[in-house]
Parts: sequence; C-alpha cells; structure tokens
Amino acid sequence: LSRKQFGPLEKHKDHQVRAKAYHLKEQNLQKLREKAAFRNPDEFYHKMIRTKTVDGVHKPESKANRYTQDELMLMKTEDRGYILQKSLSEKKKVGRLSSMLHSLGDQPLNRHVYYAGDREEAKQIQSSSSSLRGKLPSQNIPACIRRKTEASYRELEARKKRANDLEKLYMDMAFKKELQKKGR
Repeated sequence: LSRKQFGPLEKHKDHQVRAKAYHLKEQNLQKLREKAAFRNPDEFYHKMIRTKTVDGVHKPESKANRYTQDELMLMKTEDRGYILQKSLSEKKKVGRLSSMLHSLGDQPLNRHVYYAGDREEAKQIQSSSSSLRGKLPSQNIPACIRRKTEASYRELEARKKRANDLEKLYMDMAFKKELQKKGR
C-alpha cells in the first residue's frame, strides 16, 4: 500500500477505512438475509427448471449446446445477409459523398496552351501564367467552410475504409460457407 511509509503498525486512518468496508459488507449481508427470510417458499421462476444445485450452489445450464446445427446455420446466413446489406449501404454513402465532394482542393487538370512569337513574349506569358497559378481559389475560401470540407473528406475516407472492411468480412464469411458445403 501507499501507507507503508508510516510504519508497520496500523494507524487510525487505516482502521477507519477497514472498519467502513467491513460494516458495508455486513450491511449488504444483512439485507440479503432479510430478503431470503421474506422470500415466498412457493414462488416459482421458469429459470428454476434449467438450474441445478450442487452442494447447495446453483449451477445454471451450460449455454454451449443451446442451438441445433440448423439454427446455427440459419443465424450465420442472417449474419452474412446483414453484413452484405451494411456493405452495400456504405458503398452508396461513399458514392453520394464522393459525388458531393468533387476534389475542391486539387489543381485543375486542364491547362491553357499559349503560342508566342519570340522568347521575350514567351517569358512574359510564362510569368503572367505562373502568377495566376499562384493564386489558388482554395486560399479565398473562409476557414469554417474549409474545416467542413476537411471533415467531409475525413468522413469519406472513414466510410471507404468501413466499406472495405465490411466487404472483406462478407467475403470471409462467404468463403467459410463454401468450405462447410459437402464435397464432390
């Protein structure tokens, strides 16, 4: 304990903590004894059918063999259906989000082609086009809109990852189902 620094003998504070814990346990036991004393001996719960007492201790029935093999197969099929449904809905959400977010921060792919008659004109065109390229439209966007856009992109990435994970899980479950089928 952290109170070893005060020596091997029990101090008053240690005694108080130990006594409070002891009395709390005693009160709980007293409440349980009263509850047992007031219990109706004729009362019946359906769980009493499946439980047994061994040396006065209640032992519930094990849940290992609770379902038949057919019921287990049906549940696994339902699980596969649920995973497939969730995977498809995630893919739809990813499609909707990606169509909304059309890469606002990327550089434009189309470029203008300028034809110059001599080197002086070419340098002038190049310097003017580079100064125009330096002013990205994303710098003019307010901070709150930029934050919302970044949050939307993060959500898109998370949904893509979730859709991938669900797809892998579904494929794994389908593979296990194929392995359980009877051989040829």
